[in-house]
Amino acid sequence: MQQGGGSETEVTWEDQQNINKFGRLNNRFHELEDEIKIAKETNENLEDASNELILTDEEVVRFQIGEVFAHVPREEVENRIEQMKEVTSKNLEKLEEEKDSVLAQMTELKKILYGKFKDSINLEED
Repeated sequence: MQQGGGSETEVTWEDQQNINKFGRLNNRFHELEDEIKIAKETNENLEDASNELILTDEEVVRFQIGEVFAHVPREEVENRIEQMKEVTSKNLEKLEEEKDSVLAQMTELKKILYGKFKDSINLEED
């Protein structure tokens, strides 16, 4: 591997493991970003559904269960939506924590790899 100055830097087995680990973490980071986006959209949709439910004056509303709509008492739908919002919020919190952890690990690997390879390696995204 050639550095900018023309001298060679040997890539050890440990270096290759760090590069591979960085690649896996980077892939996971992008997966987490997608999952977080979906969880936020789900939270917004559940909030919208909850608000629409408040505006309705019907005691029995249509509620989607799987692929079918069923007529369900409004109170039960309110309870189900609240439970779904709690589950989604907890899931979103876990995803955010994992994303922070992955970023911290990537930062450490960048320090190690840039420290050894300087400008011979590019770990930044375009």
